[in-house]
Amino acid sequence: MDGRWPRWGADAGLVVLTLLPPLLSQPYVDTSGPAWASLTVYEAVGVVVLLLRRRLPVTAFVVAFAALLAALVGSAGAGAKLSPLVFLPLAVLLYNLGNHGTSWRRTVSAVLGVTVLSVAGLWLNRMTTESGDFQGGLDVLAALAPMPLAWAMGFAARTRQELLAAAERRAADARRAQVLETAQATQRERTRIAGEMHDVVAHSLTLLVVHAETLRARGGELPDWARAQVDGLAAAGRQSSGELRDLLRMLRDPADAVPLQPVPGLGELDALLDSHRAAGGTVELATGGELESVPGPVQLTAYRVVQEALVNARRHAPGAPVRVTVEGAAGELRCEIVNGRAARRGAAGAGVGLGLVSMEERVGALDGELTAGPTGDGGFRVVATTPWERAGV
Repeated sequence: MDGRWPRWGADAGLVVLTLLPPLLSQPYVDTSGPAWASLTVYEAVGVVVLLLRRRLPVTAFVVAFAALLAALVGSAGAGAKLSPLVFLPLAVLLYNLGNHGTSWRRTVSAVLGVTVLSVAGLWLNRMTTESGDFQGGLDVLAALAPMPLAWAMGFAARTRQELLAAAERRAADARRAQVLETAQATQRERTRIAGEMHDVVAHSLTLLVVHAETLRARGGELPDWARAQVDGLAAAGRQSSGELRDLLRMLRDPADAVPLQPVPGLGELDALLDSHRAAGGTVELATGGELESVPGPVQLTAYRVVQEALVNARRHAPGAPVRVTVEGAAGELRCEIVNGRAARRGAAGAGVGLGLVSMEERVGALDGELTAGPTGDGGFRVVATTPWERAGV
């Protein structure tokens, strides 16, 4: 395709519009045999050069001019006259030369060549023609005088196309530079956030683990319930520290986002529930379906949903029993976490209200659905349904 029209269609239309008018007007100028013979040969050459005008703009113009000159001189020598519309193909080829002739040296050579041919043709016409009506002079110059305008129009069209192409290249370069600048600014911000998190969160987690390990070392001086709490605190701190290191590495360099430790999945749910129990909670787990075939990203999402729901239960409903149900069937994983009424009052202002938002974003990223809300008995229920067949795995 060339623009909105096929190139062969444009060429065919141009040939018809350029070569048909001389044929239609010739009966009103001269119907003699020599006139028709000269016109037929000239138009046959015109068909070829018009079809080759894009690939050989200079050659097509010179050949067409020579053919026109031969047709004019030959018909005049035989006492015949051609239609003035025979100059149409020459105008088209001059426009094409201005539009596609990128070599100034070849263009100037072509102009000098046709000038020499013009002088030779006029001289030959005067030598071979007896009638003053057919001797080239001011009539020929009048027909050729507007021809440079066709070249100028073609050159202007080519210049405009080059300016548009240059503007498009500049716009593309500006877009690439903007994208690069945005990416660099994003990476700088990610690095800054990673540094802040390392200085604040990682330091606090390290102190927490150190204090927990210190307490474990003096476990003989602690009551049984405190030793269990300290063990859970140390394990949670170590796990959080490892996950935080992975997160910081990903923030600093997304290309180096391979986790240092295995990504948690459904197989780690038992350990997660044990940590909840170690913190004083009561939880039951029920599983069913084809859990072994659940892809890794879906398992990670389910793990994070259960983890966040247990944290929320400890914050807002301490002492309440929790029931976790995980079922996989028909290419879909369903997680339900329900906690009962709080056994004691939760901590005032616990949490910042982002837990449910985080769960919803995780589930939504896999085309899943999350519903959460209070139950009729004063508890809270979270249900996450994730289709793994559409999760891109």
